[in-house]
Amino acid sequence: MKRVGFLQNLVAATGTAGEFGAMQAAAPSLGLEVRPINARDAPETERAIAAFARPANGGLIAGGAAAQAVRRDVIIKLAAQHRLPALYLDRAFVADGGLIAFGPDRVDQYRSAAGYVDRILNGEKPADLPVQAPTKYQLAINLKTARALGLEVPPTLLVRADEVIE
Repeated sequence: MKRVGFLQNLVAATGTAGEFGAMQAAAPSLGLEVRPINARDAPETERAIAAFARPANGGLIAGGAAAQAVRRDVIIKLAAQHRLPALYLDRAFVADGGLIAFGPDRVDQYRSAAGYVDRILNGEKPADLPVQAPTKYQLAINLKTARALGLEVPPTLLVRADEVIE
């Protein structure tokens, strides 16, 4: 893989600029080129991914915007159709046929949120509570999709996965 397309929705996404910047900073050390794939709706997503996929040796990362989750089926279908290995931030993509997901554990985040609600109900001001980053992440891999793409997932990665779908 030489190129990675970062699928983002510039209208709906608030955090994708930071995600894309972090990827651009890390890409040269991995010998990769990161390109934005901007799409606002399903037809634009289809055109943008098709254009990105024309040259070989590409992969796809779906940004963390909620708009990606709404178009989950379209994004998974296009990644498979264009034979693009794709990384997602939510395991639901992998359950629906995506290749791999690595992202925050949502259940753990909800547990943390409950503690904040308790603190607020006990009189603490929300502005005084610290902002917390996720501390627990999940890795999910779909082996059926890996086989369809002709990829072999290293056993060391499978051992680290929280969920492997066959």
